[in-house]
Amino acid sequence: MADTTELRAAVATEETAPVDPAAWSCPAPLRDHPVVVMGHGGGGALSAELVEHLFTPAYGSKTLAGLGDSAAVTLGGARLAFSTDSYVVRPLFFPGGSIGDLAVNGTVNDLAMSGARPAYLSCAFILEEGTELSVVGKVAQAIGTAATAARVAVATGDTKVVDAGHGDGVYVNTSGIGLIPEGVDIRPQRAVPGDVVIVSGPIGMHGIAIMSVREGLEFGVEVTSDTAPLAGLVEAMLDVTRDLHVLRDPTRGGLAAALNEIAIASGTGVALTERGLPVPEAVANACGFLGLDPLYVANEGRLVAFVPREHADPVLAAMHAHPQGAQAAVIGECVAEHPGMVVARTGLGGTRVVDLPLGEQLPRIC
Repeated sequence: MADTTELRAAVATEETAPVDPAAWSCPAPLRDHPVVVMGHGGGGALSAELVEHLFTPAYGSKTLAGLGDSAAVTLGGARLAFSTDSYVVRPLFFPGGSIGDLAVNGTVNDLAMSGARPAYLSCAFILEEGTELSVVGKVAQAIGTAATAARVAVATGDTKVVDAGHGDGVYVNTSGIGLIPEGVDIRPQRAVPGDVVIVSGPIGMHGIAIMSVREGLEFGVEVTSDTAPLAGLVEAMLDVTRDLHVLRDPTRGGLAAALNEIAIASGTGVALTERGLPVPEAVANACGFLGLDPLYVANEGRLVAFVPREHADPVLAAMHAHPQGAQAAVIGECVAEHPGMVVARTGLGGTRVVDLPLGEQLPRIC
């Protein structure tokens, strides 16, 4: 294992630059919002501009500038994936999962989107004074159970307590590291025209599950969150070919945000077939009732893959053979037309632009 001297040396190689707000290339909407708004945490355009124009210049990190689900770094001769995420979901427990499941699965999945085999997690709790210890215990137990299922170890952690009224019960932060196999290079910049776009299963379930509990809504059938670890599914895909171009888990901002980020990073277009999108009937009905688009609803146990056409059929077959990919479907392709844009072909034969969302249709879903 590399020592701290190697780590400091690696960090020292990063170039730093002072923050200069006047040099922001696209000031709106950051300059139009002198304070933080909920949309800054929604995974859409506001989040992207906050990262691009405030955090990235402040940190001066070339590694961060890659803006993947996890960073691929080299340390002591090994290629590692490194990721961190914070969880503020409300409510703490919902159909199909809890903040504890999300904390593990979210970070494990971020690592897997680099093709890494997740290995170790850190886990930090921020607790509000007055929160019942039985609640904290349930969250901790959920984290332990999810970590065992994902085959990772919680290796270190931290706990802080804030004054009553200055938190919301329990917040959790997890960071993770994993080993990237030799020959694997998965990142959004690798998408090229001709790639087949595959989603691993039905979309929109997590966001609707959270909304149904939070708002006390009933849609005739219970919608449960899809939260699940995806590292095993990614391993099955890599067993077919190491040449997967892009993997992304469409969490905040849904499938629309993930596809737009890939299109922008790669300078290509994405053409979707709207009828091919796997939207469960209950999710479609709920979205119709609430005026939401399933493409923008969050997922927590799904991935979208950009696969070279010659490998698409065997990769799809391998996904179908895995429990987390049994309902995987081809939803479109990467094209040279309309670079940086996502376009959906509708059932009526027309097209519509699928924009990057400004914020999040439903805040605090993870």
